[in-house]
Amino acid sequence: MRTATTVEGSAGDVRQTVELVVEAEKLGMDAVFVAEAWGSDAPSVLGFLAARTERIMLGSGIVQVGTRTPVAIAQAALTIADLSDGRFVLGLGPSGPQVIEGLHGVPFARPLTRTREAVAVIRQAFAGEKVAYTGETVRIPLPGGEGRPMRLSTAPNPDIPIYLATMSPRMLRLTGETADGWLGTSFVPEGSAAYFGPLDEGLAAAGRTRADLDVCQGAEVAFAADEEELRTMVADRRQGLAFSLGGMGSATTNFYNAAYSRQGWAEVAAEVRARWQAGDRAGAAGLVTDEMVLGTTLIGTEEMVRARLRVWRDAGVDTVRLYPAGETLDERLTTLGRALDLVRDIG
Repeated sequence: MRTATTVEGSAGDVRQTVELVVEAEKLGMDAVFVAEAWGSDAPSVLGFLAARTERIMLGSGIVQVGTRTPVAIAQAALTIADLSDGRFVLGLGPSGPQVIEGLHGVPFARPLTRTREAVAVIRQAFAGEKVAYTGETVRIPLPGGEGRPMRLSTAPNPDIPIYLATMSPRMLRLTGETADGWLGTSFVPEGSAAYFGPLDEGLAAAGRTRADLDVCQGAEVAFAADEEELRTMVADRRQGLAFSLGGMGSATTNFYNAAYSRQGWAEVAAEVRARWQAGDRAGAAGLVTDEMVLGTTLIGTEEMVRARLRVWRDAGVDTVRLYPAGETLDERLTTLGRALDLVRDIG
């Protein structure tokens, strides 16, 4: 398995994020994905990282489709790829209605179509073609105006990989059809058919196989000294998982809840969401089980994490994307170093 990490810069800690990546490269990390969510934007951080690093692959994890035009995304991607001497992966995702509509004021309607059309336009721009596309969500040039198809003045780079962060069956099929990699989350190896089934359908429709797709799966990694510390660590994470199941997205749309439901926890996921939406946050967290926390993370004693990494590898994960636990930069780097050693050990 290859190794990656995901970082996100928020107010006051962007510089620490940069230092984490610089040190992670020294540890031998293969790639880093920079998120933007509702914090700092990804392209700015990636451009700075291009100057501070030499070997590590840089990826957006993710740029949200709909918050920029497809051509603006392509321009940023081509620029970062040039600045980093080709060390760039464009990670895209539809996000959800709360961020897209509640923060950016852009309609979340037709995310599948919007993502498909954005990828098509971005590939045109990467290839150095004149950009012309007539779709349901993208129309370039704008009909009825004075514009004509144009190509970017930057050098073409059709080799920039495009990864999609997707969770629903239809979006997973699109990933299999069109993407070079899949940025997955909320992944339970024992229930991986919920993800791999649609992915494989999309791959088959495009005449491809799993070997044509980098399965890049992410999870928190944390080490417990013993069972007692592990119980405390798991308990501390119930609130965060309850938020994902009950508070992520909107009152009617929650892709995390749906993903857990498809992997065997439909009843408890529904109840957690109901309690969270009713304002009973403690009650929602109390319903989250140890199995749910441990099933989608890499938390445990060193032997437990080692065994779990083997399960991930055998399930079909090509790149493990690590979210290292720790209150300080040193603690996070220590966690990251231990995890990297385990990945190397299992091959």
